[in-house]
Amino acid sequence: MTIHVAITREVTPGCERAFEESLREFFQESLGHEGVLGVHLLSPPPSSHSHEYGILRTFTNERERDEFNRSELFAKWQKDVAQLTEGFRTYRELHGLEAWFRTPESPPHWKMAFVMWLGVWPTVLIVSSFIAPRLSSLPQLLGSAIANAVVVACLTWIVMPLLVKFFSFWLHLKT
Repeated sequence: MTIHVAITREVTPGCERAFEESLREFFQESLGHEGVLGVHLLSPPPSSHSHEYGILRTFTNERERDEFNRSELFAKWQKDVAQLTEGFRTYRELHGLEAWFRTPESPPHWKMAFVMWLGVWPTVLIVSSFIAPRLSSLPQLLGSAIANAVVVACLTWIVMPLLVKFFSFWLHLKT
């Protein structure tokens, strides 16, 4: 299963250019690492006073993510940028909605809501028509929990990834 990771770093004021250059070199080298599917840099807006940079990485699976994080390449970069950053990095895996719409510039909320509706409505309709009746002999709470688990699983691993891919041109179209 594909893994999406968000990392933020606070860059020491005055070290932004050196950090960006180091990061771009690291990005190029890291894309050659097996299991790295992509990487994006989120820079603070030019007019802001923020020094926080975001890095979005995608790996083929947990094993490849872990191997990358243990690699000499990653350790070397961590050491190289330690003098350019303040504090510790924040790290979190992206799941669900935030991973479905993972891009440097998120689409408008109304577009995300529309695509979600296009996924949720038929999925719920299909599950309630074909699976829920087969669960009618179970206590209502348990049957409902199972049906909803099936809906969530279908949305997370099948429906939403397909819809986001299909609608990607429209989601990111400047309107």
